Amino acid sequence: MITLRDKGIFLVDGVPSETASVSPEEGRKQTMAYGILQSHNTSDDPQKLRIRFDAMVSHDITYVGIIQQARASGLRQFPIPYALTNCHNSLCAVGGTINEDDHVYGLSAAKKYGGIYVPANQSVIHSYAREQMAGCGKMILGSDSHTRYGALGTMAVGEGGPELCKQLLKNTCDLDYP
Repeated sequence: MITLRDKGIFLVDGVPSETASVSPEEGRKQTMAYGILQSHNTSDDPQKLRIRFDAMVSHDITYVGIIQQARASGLRQFPIPYALTNCHNSLCAVGGTINEDDHVYGLSAAKKYGGIYVPANQSVIHSYAREQMAGCGKMILGSDSHTRYGALGTMAVGEGGPELCKQLLKNTCDLDYP
């Protein structure tokens, strides 16, 4: 049976309760999401997040521009594990890859800056991140809009290139607590 409610509820000992002895503020602080966000927050203010991620992933459509932007802004090395993989445009009907020059760039950047290069024949962005980088309580930033690994206890966020570039330059992802 489905019950419609016009306000939030809490699970108290696994049972839904509208009259929990916990305020919504306190209830929010007891969630996995709150714990993960706060453990990655470098700000003293829990409402004004300044997030540092544990790892990043990009595919061949996006990593060239991200790395070039970071290089132009002073990048010397990747400060966190950064996997350069492939995704949507990697395979070509006649052999090789559509983005072969991007893959050569990715390999050279991984060697130069200390990243992880995943060849097109080995894995794609999401399977690699799930199998090699995700873990309970971690945060991963990906340059792919559908970067999500919540079932593994990982808070993963798909963002645009500028946010990844900021992380490469040791800056934070700044946002108000949702």
